[in-house]
Amino acid sequence: MLCSREILNFLIRKDVKKILKRKDSDAGQRGKALEDLRASIFNKFRSSESAKRQQQRICGPVAALTFNFMVAVGIIFMNKWVLKNVGFQFPVFLTFIHYAVSWALMAILNSFALLPASPPSKSTPLSLFTLGVVMSLSTGLANVSLKYNSVGFYQMAKIAVTPSIVLAEFIWYKKKVTFSKVVALTVVSIGVAIATVTDLQFSLFGACVAVAWIIPSAVNKILWSNMQQQENWTALSLMWKTTPITLLFLVSMIPFLDPPGVLAFHWSFNNTSAILVSAFLGFLLQWSGALALGHSPITFPPSQRRLHLCPNSHNLPSLLLS
Repeated sequence: MLCSREILNFLIRKDVKKILKRKDSDAGQRGKALEDLRASIFNKFRSSESAKRQQQRICGPVAALTFNFMVAVGIIFMNKWVLKNVGFQFPVFLTFIHYAVSWALMAILNSFALLPASPPSKSTPLSLFTLGVVMSLSTGLANVSLKYNSVGFYQMAKIAVTPSIVLAEFIWYKKKVTFSKVVALTVVSIGVAIATVTDLQFSLFGACVAVAWIIPSAVNKILWSNMQQQENWTALSLMWKTTPITLLFLVSMIPFLDPPGVLAFHWSFNNTSAILVSAFLGFLLQWSGALALGHSPITFPPSQRRLHLCPNSHNLPSLLLS
């Protein structure tokens, strides 16, 4: 509906009305004018800034966080089901499947010209490369932690991501947290801890992986938010650029963190379906998390831009995002 309104506003502009009302007999000129009009409309709605505005209108911060929360809860239990009940004991390869399915879905959108264009090149190849590597470490280690630890311990480890983000922001951006936000973060963290304290089962290796996962997870959220808010990246366009890098580094992690025997796994219809459902939820989680991190309450001039993860809930998404 928002797109229809934008198209209507575009069509009633004076310069466009002149094109539509032309009565010249030259069919070639009329066809060229209509072709230019079609190209203008296409460029208007596929440009990075316009796509980002549409994203922010359709999916506000509350909707983005709610969407992310629902998907995050679903994928945690789905991944645990795949790793434990389905018997797919390969968490990094499972993460690879997640990103491969995400890339395939985005390739389909791109083939139909539904994927928003990338913004004018402000991001260096090094920043995109760094984000792709950090994403592979963050999500790969998260699933390894989920394999060796209980859901409760996994959630407890996720709580530690929040103070890590606050600390990193203070070191990099000299940004201090107000007392009210500290209280809010403390209440939420205690609530999650109480809800999961009865399920704290873990192994030594799993605990070490969980600790190692905290830092790349925090850095991942900071880089995502920074690039979306300061450089006009939309969630899907940034995912499209970084996913191939993430896939490459996940492949390099498989020999070190996955046990042997993936080729011997029994790929039945039920097992494959469960893994594909988990992969689709992985795509939704990555997308919803990027949407949540992409909202900012204030637009700063270039000399004063600072990182804001989410309006009115500073750093709270880190409790939800995988």
